[in-house]
Amino acid sequence: MPPQITALGGRVQTTLRKFSLAQKTLAVIGVAVLVLGTIALSSWLTKPTMSPLFSNVSATDASAMVDQLTAQGVPYQLADGGATILVPADQVYAMRLKMAAAGLPATSDGGYSLLDKMSATSSDFTQQITYQRAMEGELAKTISSINGVTASTVKLAIPKDTVFVATKSDPTASVFVKTAPGVTLGTDQVQSIVHLVSASIDGMKPTDVSVVDADGKVLSAVGSTVASGIAGQQTSDYEARVQAAIQAMLDRVVGAGKGAVTVNADLNYDQTHRTSESYTAPTPSPLPPLSSATTSEVYAGNGTTAGGVLGPNNIAVPSGTSTAGTGSYSKNSATVDNPLDKVTEDTITAPGTVRRMSVAVVLDSKAAASLDMTQMNAMIAAAAGIDPTRGDTVSVSKMAFDTTSAAAAQTALAQADAATQAAQKTALIKQGAIAGAVLLLVIFLVIVGLRQRGKARREALDLGELRMVQDDDDPLGLGMGPGHDAFPAIPAAPPVPEGPSDIAIKRAEIGAFAEEQPAEVAELLRGWLVGGKR
Repeated sequence: MPPQITALGGRVQTTLRKFSLAQKTLAVIGVAVLVLGTIALSSWLTKPTMSPLFSNVSATDASAMVDQLTAQGVPYQLADGGATILVPADQVYAMRLKMAAAGLPATSDGGYSLLDKMSATSSDFTQQITYQRAMEGELAKTISSINGVTASTVKLAIPKDTVFVATKSDPTASVFVKTAPGVTLGTDQVQSIVHLVSASIDGMKPTDVSVVDADGKVLSAVGSTVASGIAGQQTSDYEARVQAAIQAMLDRVVGAGKGAVTVNADLNYDQTHRTSESYTAPTPSPLPPLSSATTSEVYAGNGTTAGGVLGPNNIAVPSGTSTAGTGSYSKNSATVDNPLDKVTEDTITAPGTVRRMSVAVVLDSKAAASLDMTQMNAMIAAAAGIDPTRGDTVSVSKMAFDTTSAAAAQTALAQADAATQAAQKTALIKQGAIAGAVLLLVIFLVIVGLRQRGKARREALDLGELRMVQDDDDPLGLGMGPGHDAFPAIPAAPPVPEGPSDIAIKRAEIGAFAEEQPAEVAELLRGWLVGGKR
């Protein structure tokens, strides 16, 4: 081993021996913290990024996939209660191909894959039920793909076609959806589910689809386009939109917080279908008829007039007398189909129209002291879309606002800000105190170490026995003192033997080191040469 490394090890051991018990304890704790931090950092840096391999898998498929991953030595993690399997991101696609080759996932929730397993000798009933299950599975998979929907189930009620029924019933559907925690389906999403299911089944109407969530709330009922809950939500959205428009205008006119708006709307969710026909005279008039027909009958003749008495069974009995007479007959008739302007109107009223609306506005008397209330009333009516023919009303009044709550809220906010700043300041002081304590501890350890090293460098000198100096003594041997009259002569210095120079000594040490460790010396010289070229 090189003497430099041996000397370094010896100095370290010497320094450690001179540490006190407290210093040794702190040194051990510091080394342990450093080692544990290095291990934690290296494990975190070398930990792979996990990505989902499959989601929403059944327990059977999850167990089979875990066995496959364990057999192949691939690390994995389970999430969502075992329904999601995570593997390293760089192995996701390779493992999906291997799982597919192994026939996983094997469990099927339905879909058209059911038709692949149906034999050719299946009965008509089995074929119909299997086809209906396949459609239910496909619809459930499609609905589950909507953002926020974690699971869904579709049940179809399709009446069987028969020639013995005069009136055919319409098909209906029931949809159950389970959303993620904290997610609520909006009106557009519910309507998209309704139209998706109704458009997928032949002869099904949107009003024949029912949607229910996991909380048992009816989102869309059969026979109505919008459920009561969604109807209330639409009404609230309309009221909030009108209120926001009026409030934005008031904030610019009287200032923020100087006006309050309340909107109450009554929306009509009844869907009506009306057909009306109207006829008017054609212009220009008259116009040629669309069709006409004329009938004429004429009869002329000379004959006798029959006479006599009726006999039994209304048989005329000749009386032997008759009279001669003449007669004529004519009949004329005409049918004319004159043109008329005909208008047929077919009107379907969609639900959600405004039946009646009322708006109440209260202004701060101080802020609205100089405002024209008539003009303000007209502005609010125009902003809200008030229609007097519907019975809409607008009420605008001035009142003194109670600012106690606002002042209390402002005070609470100021106190909260002050408390936050104080907490931040306290945390900063704590951090500074901890950093200062650590710094002082480090300085103390450094000072103690330097003192120990200074003590180690000191050498003990033997001064011999000390005695009292007398008046006639010459303690330094210079021939001086009370008993000496003159300075003694200084003897000549002895000749200094010539020895090897420092350069020669260093060369000898380098040569000895090169003989002992030739490989290390060659590597060192090579490193110097390469470093010099750079």
